[in-house]
Amino acid sequence: MSESTTEQVKERVSDGAQQVQQKAVEARQETRERMRQQVDARSSQTGEQMTKTGSALRQTAQQLRGDQQESPAKVLEAVAERTEQLGRYLSQTDGDRLLRDAERFARQRPWVVAGGGAVLGLLAARFTKASSSRRYQADGNGTSVGYSTARPLGSGASGV
Repeated sequence: MSESTTEQVKERVSDGAQQVQQKAVEARQETRERMRQQVDARSSQTGEQMTKTGSALRQTAQQLRGDQQESPAKVLEAVAERTEQLGRYLSQTDGDRLLRDAERFARQRPWVVAGGGAVLGLLAARFTKASSSRRYQADGNGTSVGYSTARPLGSGASGV
């Protein structure tokens, strides 16, 4: 091959690599924008639900006051206030700010995040264990499908 042909091939390969790289950047930006929109929509929905829940808690607190139960009413009122605050925050905050705030919280309180992760892990383990027990008992007699409970003859245990 001549030197000019080699240069042309190198240019084409370089151009192709740049195009692939540009497409990757565009795809990443598009994915990031879709994720941002999803976080915005979900956080707004969650915020609205939390605000409604806070209002319901506040109404329950008022009913408790009407029944002369001031102490539980105060506790419920405080929970309602916090729930409504969180609901307003989620409704008014965009996805970027939510992520920044979550990162800041995790940096300031790493033990809380680690503890929360441990609690979630334990809950997931309990859920998995409970669901596997239900699947195990789904056979009706406590035996898992595919396993036999019969004992070999002469094992010393009665078959009753």
